[in-house]
Amino acid sequence: MSASVEATPVEPSQNHSAPANTPRAQETLRPHAEHAFAAELAALAAHDDRPRPARWKLSPWAVATYLLGGTLPDGTVITPKYVGPRRIVEVAVTTLATDRALLLLGVPGTAKTWVSEHLAAAVSGDSTLLVQGTAGTPEEAIRYGWNYARLLAHGPSRDALVPSPVMRAMAQGMTARVEELTRIPADVQDTLITILSEKTLPIPELGEEVQAVRGFNLIATANDRDRGVNDLSSALRRRFNTVVLPLPESPEAEVDIVARRVDQIGRSLDLPGVPDGADEIRRVVTVFRELRDGVTADGRTKLKSPSGTLSTAEAISVVTGGLALAAHFGDGVLRAGDVAAGVLGAVVRDPAADRVVWQEYLETVVRERDDWKDFYRACREVSG
Repeated sequence: MSASVEATPVEPSQNHSAPANTPRAQETLRPHAEHAFAAELAALAAHDDRPRPARWKLSPWAVATYLLGGTLPDGTVITPKYVGPRRIVEVAVTTLATDRALLLLGVPGTAKTWVSEHLAAAVSGDSTLLVQGTAGTPEEAIRYGWNYARLLAHGPSRDALVPSPVMRAMAQGMTARVEELTRIPADVQDTLITILSEKTLPIPELGEEVQAVRGFNLIATANDRDRGVNDLSSALRRRFNTVVLPLPESPEAEVDIVARRVDQIGRSLDLPGVPDGADEIRRVVTVFRELRDGVTADGRTKLKSPSGTLSTAEAISVVTGGLALAAHFGDGVLRAGDVAAGVLGAVVRDPAADRVVWQEYLETVVRERDDWKDFYRACREVSG
């Protein structure tokens, strides 16, 4: 009979990022969410008088407010981390308050990883208990591994065991994250079944098990364009509540998302402010949405869609790259010439088929827009 080691301590995760107000954190290229937004999380905690699930840093209401934004009674502004339907966030947060794991599903660029990180930061105060899914992710990344020097010297023991992020989260009652779940081989994925159904991780080498303490849960993300890569088994899928993150509903919402994220990234890179480039952001978003939807914004012209996803995340990357060009090789103002090459690179992924789609769009749509002449010339120049 295996022995339960529910009370056996596991070393806390080694989060080496410094809090946001320290000099080291200010030099970090991308601080973890719990450090970048430490002041907002602290303000929410101070005003949060609602019931909190076991080991949660905030109540479900406060977690949703942290993600969606709002203003606290003392005037503190909580910036929105996710722009989208409120009900989606509420369902995701409520899922984490139960014993069901959460699967965030959507096309690339719908902020699955971003939402996952901020949920973990708000719920547990630590978003770093992370397993990054790839084709080479081993079973040890989800269960546990061994310090082979100690294993060879002394045999299997707790000292020789190396806990995975999931095992740490179980022992501490925290939130673990698994990114790109469908990229992980199917046999490795299925190691989660016992963890999610029995809330137990057996260690047969020691005749022991780790039982999850209250507060433990898991957030996984998956790209629904990856169907057929490593589809989830029906047994594993039943262990999750699935929340689908949609693309932004309107151009205005997508422009707002791109502007906010570019502004955040730009400040960390000392790039010019976004307001001077608002027109170019709108153009990039319009191009991406029209080619993604296969129709112009006015609904009059049907278009061929390229092979790429043209996601919001890619639009953010294009605009950030354009700001860097404007800062280092221009006058600091984002112009059509700064984003043209990035747009071309995002659209033309297949050199043969996508180039035809792009040229047709350029000549039949962009060329006919009177206020897009500078963008048309810039795109023609980089398109050769």
